[in-house]
Amino acid sequence: MNANENTIIKFYTAFANADFKTMSECYAKEVHFRDPAFGTLTGEQVTMMWKMLLERSNGNLKVIFSNCKANEFSGSVQWQATYLFSKTNRMVINNISAQFQFKDGLIIKHVDEFDLYKWSKQAFGITGFLLGWTGFFQGKIQKNAQESLQKYIAKQEKN
Repeated sequence: MNANENTIIKFYTAFANADFKTMSECYAKEVHFRDPAFGTLTGEQVTMMWKMLLERSNGNLKVIFSNCKANEFSGSVQWQATYLFSKTNRMVINNISAQFQFKDGLIIKHVDEFDLYKWSKQAFGITGFLLGWTGFFQGKIQKNAQESLQKYIAKQEKN
């Protein structure tokens, strides 16, 4: 096992244990993140997203991961998150494929890929089933996720 595989394992083990501090230690300060729900985030936005998601899960988040692979520059992992979506209180089981790039032993780029339509059907029920495949609805999901994160960050800065 190499250092970058260890970083991935450290990140997801911390995630499974709701340990935001250890998760954030795995990222470079100038990290870039992208996923279908939040779109593109950079730097502190990335770590604050994880902190927000962990807090909102109220301890009801299960994270498992497998197929961790990495070399000197890049890596990947498959992971699954099981949780109650806070806006609708509906159970979501999200299967995610993550790709990473590393710099100086830290994650500099993190891309999560998952089926947003499948996610929206679970998170929003019939509304997600009927509209979740549309660009409009998927854009609305991303806009709402980013707005929620910006409000969370602003609240954290006040405290």
